[in-house]
Amino acid sequence: MLRLGIDVGGTFIKAGVVDENYTILEKVSIPTGADQGFISVVNTIARTARLAAKKVGRPLEDFACIGFGIPGLINPKSGVVVLAPNLEGWKDVPFLTEIQKLLPVSVYAGNDANCAVVGETLAGAAKGCKDVVMLTLGTGVGGGVVCDGKLFTGGQGLGAELGHMVLSMDGNTCGCGMQGCIEAYCSVTAFVKQTKAAMAAYPKSLMHAYAKEAGEVDGRTAFECSKAGDLAAQTVVNTYCRYLANAIGSLVTIYRPETVLIGGGLSNQREYLMDKLNALLPKYTFASGSIGVPPVCRATLGNDAGTIGAAYLDIM
Repeated sequence: MLRLGIDVGGTFIKAGVVDENYTILEKVSIPTGADQGFISVVNTIARTARLAAKKVGRPLEDFACIGFGIPGLINPKSGVVVLAPNLEGWKDVPFLTEIQKLLPVSVYAGNDANCAVVGETLAGAAKGCKDVVMLTLGTGVGGGVVCDGKLFTGGQGLGAELGHMVLSMDGNTCGCGMQGCIEAYCSVTAFVKQTKAAMAAYPKSLMHAYAKEAGEVDGRTAFECSKAGDLAAQTVVNTYCRYLANAIGSLVTIYRPETVLIGGGLSNQREYLMDKLNALLPKYTFASGSIGVPPVCRATLGNDAGTIGAAYLDIM
């Protein structure tokens, strides 16, 4: 039986028709219109669902369910979005109640990072695993945890905000307002700041020429110049990997997953990043000499992970 997974983003709403083999058969993407307010976006989401169903020639009534990945804090039981910063006016809004009025099948919702770890566990890099931790490295740091085959969300479904675990007391200020969060050190945003600081300190670094040719300093700048042998870039990358390995080590100590997945833009560095993290991880993990550490691997489904995971939230 077909399912719908819908990724509600600040810029686009992306829907995918997913079959019983976790394959996405068709996709639809339309602008969110986030500045139009909550009810307008809810109507747009429902329209996206109908368009996706139309693409496979089936009425929505034929679908098992529809799941939604929300970019913010959502209570999956009450369906209330506590806060979604990229969606204007989405604070304490009854999302599931309102969307259910417009759709003829059961609806489910979860944080977008939680949807991603569900997708990767069912059909991606963690397929066959029952205990998984995933970090998504982007503008912020998203996180998701699967424990004993079930999505872990904590009290009221609002837990597992891994990016806001404190890595350094009284450290760098995070976008959330706290200090020292993993996100403040390990997001692409933080990594770009680290890169720019090194460029200012080392005016002869290859990073200047690379950034000029690319037109900006981004998450690739330090990595590509590090690969080319630039010492300043290598220092940036190595320091960043220590931050990230330290964060992962704490999460491994808490959850003891079978694997740790890395998603988001920086995961495109593939083995160059994963090899460094795997080499560092034992140093930052409790009892690694006795218990060992799980492998750190690149997530494989990309944006499709969230779509597949949203479609199957009801079984996790």
